[in-house]
Amino acid sequence: MTSYRVPAERDPARPGADRPLTVVVDGEPVTGTAGQTIAGVLLGAGRREWRTTTTGGAPRGVFCGIGVCFDCLVEVNGLRDVRACLRRAQDGDVVTRQGGLGEEAR
Repeated sequence: MTSYRVPAERDPARPGADRPLTVVVDGEPVTGTAGQTIAGVLLGAGRREWRTTTTGGAPRGVFCGIGVCFDCLVEVNGLRDVRACLRRAQDGDVVTRQGGLGEEAR
């Protein structure tokens, strides 16, 4: 699966001009568009995984995309267990990968 953003001028839904925003993901700036979820920003930047499971450390990202499965959990601005598929990105958000065991347990 390849994820990418369609530029506003090529989007058949004609959403209007993009309002860019920047979030910091694991210390690296990632750009997105106002209105996108954190998952949308991450997928648009080519990131498909941003959490690991408690058992085995398997990578996870978006699975259901509607807030049911909890696979897309991240830490946002110091708050753990935020579902990236539901939380709209805000300019300046600080997003951190979330490990199932926590950093201190690894």
